[in-house]
Amino acid sequence: MLQLQNYVTGQWFRGQGNEQPLFDAVTGEPFGTTSTQGVDFKSMIDYARQKGNPALRQLTFHERGNRLKALAFHLQKHLPAFYALSYRSGATKADSWVDIEGGIGNLFSNASLRRKFPNETFCIDGESHNLSKGNSFMGTHILVPKEGVAIHINAFNFPVWGMLEKIAVNLLAGVPAIVKPATATSYLTEAVFREIINSKIFPEGSLQLICGSSGDLLHWVDSQDVVTFTGSAATGVLLKKIPAILDNNVPFNMEADSLNCIVLGESVQPDDPEWELFIKEVRKEMTLKAGQRCTGVRRIFVPARHLDAMTHSLQKALAQTVIGSPYNEKVRMGSLAGQQQRNEVLAQVQKLLASSQLIYGSLDSVSVLDADAEKGAFLSPLLLRNDSPFATNTPHEIEAFGPVSTLMPYQGIDEAIALSKKGKGSLVTTIVTNDTQEARQYVIGAASHHGRILVLNRACAKESTGHGSPLPLLVHGGPGRAGGGEEMGGIRGVKHYLQRTALQGSPTMITAITSVYQPYAEGKDPGKHPFKKYFEELQIGDQLITKKRMITAEDIDRFADLSGDHFYAHIKETDFEGTMFERQVAHGYLIMSLAAGLFVDSYDKNPVLLNYGIDELRFTKPVYPGSEIQIRFTCKEKLLQDKRIVDNPADIKRGDDIEKGIVKWLVEILDENQEITGIATILTMVAKQPL
Repeated sequence: MLQLQNYVTGQWFRGQGNEQPLFDAVTGEPFGTTSTQGVDFKSMIDYARQKGNPALRQLTFHERGNRLKALAFHLQKHLPAFYALSYRSGATKADSWVDIEGGIGNLFSNASLRRKFPNETFCIDGESHNLSKGNSFMGTHILVPKEGVAIHINAFNFPVWGMLEKIAVNLLAGVPAIVKPATATSYLTEAVFREIINSKIFPEGSLQLICGSSGDLLHWVDSQDVVTFTGSAATGVLLKKIPAILDNNVPFNMEADSLNCIVLGESVQPDDPEWELFIKEVRKEMTLKAGQRCTGVRRIFVPARHLDAMTHSLQKALAQTVIGSPYNEKVRMGSLAGQQQRNEVLAQVQKLLASSQLIYGSLDSVSVLDADAEKGAFLSPLLLRNDSPFATNTPHEIEAFGPVSTLMPYQGIDEAIALSKKGKGSLVTTIVTNDTQEARQYVIGAASHHGRILVLNRACAKESTGHGSPLPLLVHGGPGRAGGGEEMGGIRGVKHYLQRTALQGSPTMITAITSVYQPYAEGKDPGKHPFKKYFEELQIGDQLITKKRMITAEDIDRFADLSGDHFYAHIKETDFEGTMFERQVAHGYLIMSLAAGLFVDSYDKNPVLLNYGIDELRFTKPVYPGSEIQIRFTCKEKLLQDKRIVDNPADIKRGDDIEKGIVKWLVEILDENQEITGIATILTMVAKQPL
């Protein structure tokens, strides 16, 4: 008999007493127990704050990101064991892939975000602002890791993905976590968590685990902590009302089950590719994970004139679903996570049947392959139909968290939008259409009530991840009933665990604090041309003032001939009456090219490997023949570039073995009056000093 353990203050701990049984969802047999009896929850929070938090805060974003990547590779080595355990939850191989490898994919995605951050323990957020006429006072914002702990209370349906998608974000931010999976499937979470601890990749105190009741854990939180919850809206509301959360203004991110919907565009005809795409998407969303997905389709809206045809098409499609033991490769839908879940789903379906009729499936029986339908938590897909969706609120208020959806008609896209909003906020909605105007009308009209919108058609269907798939780089959450929260979303998600602080001072002081050069800060004498310095030698603020260069009409004419850019303003003979210019004006790109000739150190090889690009290029003042320009060239920011690691030596490219970084340079183009005529940030790849 499996006995789960908790990971508390750096030790594995088995609860004593009040044991909760764990059941195999396929056979109905008990196979394990878990308990948190005896866990000191306050000590867990203290340990995370005092041990894990300082250790993570000392690491840079790049160091944290690289550890996430290493962890993802480590977990991939144990996939067979994870899959074998996942089948006990009733998940098929396809279901398990989404949960397990989808979760590991989150680690990889968040690891790659390190490149969006500096190799620092903190970062600047957004633009800086000059706050004075004399350019001596400015402001910006910085983000630093919170000094508390993230507490993740997760749902039963994705025991791996639910944990990994959340901890990937808080670990990248530099904040430790306490993970509380749903008890019913906590055995799979514990197995993956053990491998995380065994890897020793993250500092001690970074992660702790509770398998069972969370006791008084949330009564010890304070303002530096973050609580995330995934589950029913009713439970989430109760947790949000805990006094410690209210009194300390603890950030509480809720992602609640919602009445997500899919809409068949009014323009779609039965012989269009979108008709078949719609049917496949509905069937997939009803049967994947046996419908136990917070993003699952609960409401299906089709044009009224197609209601009968769509009824027949969906009945036919659902009849092809093979249900049974996930150990059999022919099975496409496994069981629910347990008998309790099945009973709860059936109870909700009874409420729905008060205003809708069952048009596919059975409440009492289901044909299964290689399993016992009674002992296992199996349930037939259940398709309901409601012909009067505006006359009753039941299908827009009651959610059966399983393979259950209600088909409803609409008249016109405005009605479809109105019906989508009757769910009072959802995680996702999909419209299937190839009509761009119809798609635009629905998206703009419905967006206020949905956290994500998929527009599905023939152009994207092959590569679309589908209605029910949240993605690491996009936000996951929704307004109203969906919880009002937001998870993932790339950099946006990381910022939930960082404190934003406004910072004011002189440009020179802010430059010194942030390690990013601020306009009007004092420059430093580099001692030698900056391009002759290795990455480590360069200092933020190293500044070069170049010699001057006269711009002539001949320069402008030659550049026009060379580039082919004969815009009227660059031609001497143009009548400039009514234009923005006094006379022939130099091309902006000519000025930028001449600027490069002034600041680039030529001929001899040096640590600069290549020009990586130009950002934020602006031409702010016309340059006429006879003007003199010179360049103020300043080291603005240094970004460490990780050495590329490959499994296959054949994948190694020229330069992969060179240790290097990216250097951002502020280029200010000055005229004879020392006024800025152009400004840009150029990026160079610079070698590190050879060992």
